[in-house]
Order: sequence, then structure tokens, then C-alpha cells
Amino acid sequence: MSASHQQAATLFGPRDLRLVAAPMPALAPGMVRVAFGAGGICGSDMHYFRHARTGDFVVTSPLVLGHEIAGTIIDMSGAAGDLAIGDRVAINPSRWCGTCRPCRLGRPNLCENIYFMGSASKTPHMQGGFAKHIDVVPAQCMPVPAHVPFAAAALAEPLAVCLHAVARAGPLSDTSVLIIGAGPIGLLTMLAARQAGAARVALADIAAAPLAFAARLGADQVIDLAAQDDALIQGGATTPFDVVFEASGAPAALASALLAVRRGGIVVQIGNLPGGPIPLPGLAVMAREIDLRGSFRFGTEFSRAVTLIAERAIDVTDIITASRPLSQAPEAFELALDRSQSMKVMLLPDDEAA
Repeated sequence: MSASHQQAATLFGPRDLRLVAAPMPALAPGMVRVAFGAGGICGSDMHYFRHARTGDFVVTSPLVLGHEIAGTIIDMSGAAGDLAIGDRVAINPSRWCGTCRPCRLGRPNLCENIYFMGSASKTPHMQGGFAKHIDVVPAQCMPVPAHVPFAAAALAEPLAVCLHAVARAGPLSDTSVLIIGAGPIGLLTMLAARQAGAARVALADIAAAPLAFAARLGADQVIDLAAQDDALIQGGATTPFDVVFEASGAPAALASALLAVRRGGIVVQIGNLPGGPIPLPGLAVMAREIDLRGSFRFGTEFSRAVTLIAERAIDVTDIITASRPLSQAPEAFELALDRSQSMKVMLLPDDEAA
């Protein structure tokens, strides 16, 4: 398929993901066009795939999924700073306005006018990056060195999410950390917490395969929540955790996090919880003086994530368990949903996928 044509993994409804082909429009002024190099299937992508929604964001029109993306610049329209055709780039999926109050306060992830690739948070939706070609503004492109594989560069986005969560927790030097949810975000949060100086990191989950993966990746302790419902509470009582990151998005897990953290400790919510109200042990927040902090996407951490990957300070490729060609995106999503077989599934150009 030539650069004048497009092929994109487009969601029409629950489990209705199709490869849609169409002519590519002319490149708009001020934009750069990136040829797809790699894309990671994220937890929120899987929520969209299963339910055509994630949290309160509901798909109301066809949506191209994907926001963990890297590729090569193949066209430019107008000035693009130091970027050049042929540059390998990691794509920041966030497009901030830069003028609203959160942006002015240095919290662009809370931008009141943000557009985020592959998200139904706005109408019309901002299309994602699981496509042969992706048009973005120059500010979204972060150059990566030639030695960095596209699959690693694409994972700058989830690593940035975890770096932001760690920043929300505050200093982690010599702390004891628990992460609930041993999926890709949980594992990358473990690596980010280690990089920030955490002395002990435990991972908890209800599934055996992710816990085994966490142990291989260096977790000090793995906690099987399926085997013992109150394992977190007991662990928190005997060896209190200073900080708990909730990365599963399960309401029960957040409730457990509030009971597992030490008195005066910090709980950071990373996982996408269901929309609407959920029951919580609110008295514990008051009586044990717990800080409950939200962590939403990322801000300047994206550029730091690219740097850490380029410098090999964090090896994000350790979590990749499979790759599939973009043309097989529906099958790749089904594989990604099977936690017994996969951790992180990558989409690659059809001529490169193994």
C-alpha cells in the first residue's frame, strides 16, 4: 500500500475492530506524517475493544485505536523545528493547548482542552496510531537514536505513565512499595520505583502467570490474591508498605490498597476504575491519615521516558511477549486479552512482524 493510502485498525463497537483502508488526505499545514514502526496494545485499548468504552469515555463514532506508537517521519508540511524526514521518533499521544490553567500551572496532563490519540474523551474523537501512517504536530515527536528498536520507543508512553505515578507518590528512596496489578503498567511501575530508589517492591495479582513474570523481572515479593483474600491486609499489618500503587483498575483492589498501606502512607491510583461511584473504606483514609492520590497519564515525563530507554537505564522490552502484524490487529487484541499467554503484545508493520 503506497503512502497515498491508509490502513487503520478501527473500532466500530464491542469486539468489532476492523482494518479499514482509505486514501490518505493531503498533509495539513504544520503537521508531520509518520510511517508506523511499532505500537503497543494498552489496557485502555483492550477496554475499548471489549466494551467500546473505558471508564466514562464512550466510543460514539469509529475510532482508530492506539497511543503507544513509534515510527519514521516521511513527510512534513511547514516548519518542524529540528525534525527532519527520516527521523525515527516516539510519538507523544497528548496534544495539550498550553494556555489553560492546568497547562499554565505545569500540569499539562490535566489540560482542559487536551486531545489524546485513540481516545473517546472528546467528540469528535482523536484518532489513534494503529495505522500505516499517522499525522501529528511536531511537538508530539521525540527523536530516538538508531540503536533503539521501534518496539522499545513505542513503550515510552506506558513508561511515562509509570514515571508520572512515581512522581505523584513523592520521594521513594528507601521505601517499601506494593503494586497491585502485575500487568504491563504494574511491571513498569516496579522498574520506575526501583529507578527512584525504592528499597523493596512487592507485586500482587489474582493471576499466576503475571506474578511469575513479576518474579522473573525482579520483584522482592509476589502476593497471590486468589489464594488468600486478606493477603494484602495481613502483609500490610506485619510489614507495612509506605506506598501502594493500584494498577489493576479493580474497585476491590483500591479498597485493599487503603487497608494495606501503613498509617500515614500514600496510595496512588493508576488503573482505570469503572465509571460511576464505587464503595471504599473511607474511614480508613481519615482515621489512618492516608494520602489517596490520582495519577492520570503524564506530562513532561514522556521525554524522560525516551531518555531512560535510549540510555538503557530501563529495559522496557522485557515485558514484550508477542508481536503481530498490523493487519492482524483483531487477533492481536484477542491474544492481549489472555493474561495466561501474554504480557505486552506489539503490533508491527506487516513486513516486519515475526
